[in-house]
Amino acid sequence: MSDYRSRTEVPALAREALRLAEEMGFANSCIEEVGRLLAVLTRQVQHGVVGEVGAGCGVGAAWIADALAPTSRFVTVDADAARAEAVRRLLRPVAAAVVIHGDWREILAHGPFDLLFLDASPAKSPPGQGDGQADLAIQAVRIGGLIVMDDFTPEDYWPAKRHGHPDPLREFWLNHPAIQATEVLTTPTTAAILAARIA
Repeated sequence: MSDYRSRTEVPALAREALRLAEEMGFANSCIEEVGRLLAVLTRQVQHGVVGEVGAGCGVGAAWIADALAPTSRFVTVDADAARAEAVRRLLRPVAAAVVIHGDWREILAHGPFDLLFLDASPAKSPPGQGDGQADLAIQAVRIGGLIVMDDFTPEDYWPAKRHGHPDPLREFWLNHPAIQATEVLTTPTTAAILAARIA
């Protein structure tokens, strides 16, 4: 892969969120490449709703908020009270942003979503187990809307003991009949899944 990278500046709000994550000792923020992907996809949403499950310390939210059209809304949720409050303060200047503290399902009332960034339980819970969280997430997106999930590891970088074994998570998201999905590299060692709802 080429070393050529975007030279456009990281938004000030995203830099502030990165400082917040460092202060709070939060190490799971989305990487810059995913932030740029989120910004590009958010700019395609006009007069719509963008959602995020798993606000963390607001890095992904900051990339989204910076790219949000003035005619669109943004809703993010996190189960951790301290992080949710910190992200609420971070996004205070963004009038169209709502930060929810609670279970991820609380975001469902704000849909249907044109773009939904899943960075927590609905994407990562084992399909077919529990309460059908992944299916709920799919149903929260309008037909033609897009789901984005990061933090996947390309198969070439799996531990040796996983080689030759199925990946139920990928199987679910790449082959679900209600979505059309593909996996894209965000760096040589990280990937994201983009899934458009088709039914």
